[in-house]
Amino acid sequence: MNWKFFMARRIYKSNEGGKEVSKPAVRIAIAGIAIGLAVMIISVAVVIGFKHQVKDKITGLSADILITSLAEIQSYQAATPAVADKDLTDRLEGIAGVAHVQRYSTKPGMIMTGENFQGMMLKGIAQEYRLDYLRKHLVEGEIPAFTDSTASNQVVVSQTIADRLKLKVGDKLNTYYLDEHIRVRRLTVAGIYQTHFSAFDDLFLLTDFYTVNRLNNWDKALAGGIEVKVEEGQDNRSVNDCIIELLDNYSKEHQYTEYYSRTVQEVYPQIFAWLDLLDINIWVILILMTGVAGFTMISGLLIIILERANMIGVLKALGADNTSIQKLFLSFSFFLIRKGMLWGNIVALVLCLVQYLFQPFKLDESIYYIPYVPIELNLGIWLLLNVCTLIISVCVLVAPSYLISRIHPVKSIRFE
Repeated sequence: MNWKFFMARRIYKSNEGGKEVSKPAVRIAIAGIAIGLAVMIISVAVVIGFKHQVKDKITGLSADILITSLAEIQSYQAATPAVADKDLTDRLEGIAGVAHVQRYSTKPGMIMTGENFQGMMLKGIAQEYRLDYLRKHLVEGEIPAFTDSTASNQVVVSQTIADRLKLKVGDKLNTYYLDEHIRVRRLTVAGIYQTHFSAFDDLFLLTDFYTVNRLNNWDKALAGGIEVKVEEGQDNRSVNDCIIELLDNYSKEHQYTEYYSRTVQEVYPQIFAWLDLLDINIWVILILMTGVAGFTMISGLLIIILERANMIGVLKALGADNTSIQKLFLSFSFFLIRKGMLWGNIVALVLCLVQYLFQPFKLDESIYYIPYVPIELNLGIWLLLNVCTLIISVCVLVAPSYLISRIHPVKSIRFE
């Protein structure tokens, strides 16, 4: 067995621990590693979870990619609708990476009750529209089975609008639309949803595709836009490039109006810019925690070296060179780092598990879009944090270990 590794393990397992001085230093060094690693794991898990939860909410309410006519970009109401016939939707679904294609139309208007009024956007959704996400956020009532061929005369409103206008399930409301003359539609509240995403909750009412197209005087082959869901793990930017190429060819082939395709990052740039800023916070935390862990390890190693000066002098007198003794103390430091990392992982994983299962730490959903602190552990990133912590912690101890070369055998052996 390597004598340096053997002695390092004996020193580590020794109850003496350098008598009265090095014990606190060793404990502080282990605690520094444990706290630093735990904070890093939890911080990364929270940020990854938060970014995914917010992105899932945005794409759940719309899609990964949004296709409209070029004339629709500057306003909610499409002055020129997009052709969204079966031929086009089939071609879009045939693109690699596309999971689902769904049509919608919109019509701006106003809701009026006996006591109040509110501007709104009526969104008509086609029968292929996936409503799984909205069903998860349904507070009351139900989402009707909307179709493309008949008017349901039913609408799903947000909790925000329901509270402002004092609406409940089963109430009837008058909606008004201004074209050449004012048009009125009387709709029944079938359900109430709440996503806590103000850009959606403050504005949108959901009804059938047929009703909105009738209000726009469009036939069923036209739509306000097409939402494209991308398969899990696919890059929506690369998929969007393929969609743009297909739309250009399709538009030229059929002499249709030009299409405009955007990713969800382009539709909501301010939200994704905010999420990207979280990455900077993570790097700051990682650097600070690595610095704290490194500082405590350096302090602990220096105290241990000074306290073991007598042992170092004896080893030098027996023929051990500085490099060998450095390796001995670096091996000893490795045992301390390993113990600190073990406790850091235990603390981090326990706290993450508690938050994942019970959500004791809550958030203001109106500000952060989600009701609790999200946790998402990525195995690859978790392993990378552990490996990098180990390597960096050992590397920062190389320079302090050169203090051993300054210890002279004659003086240190006489020192007790």
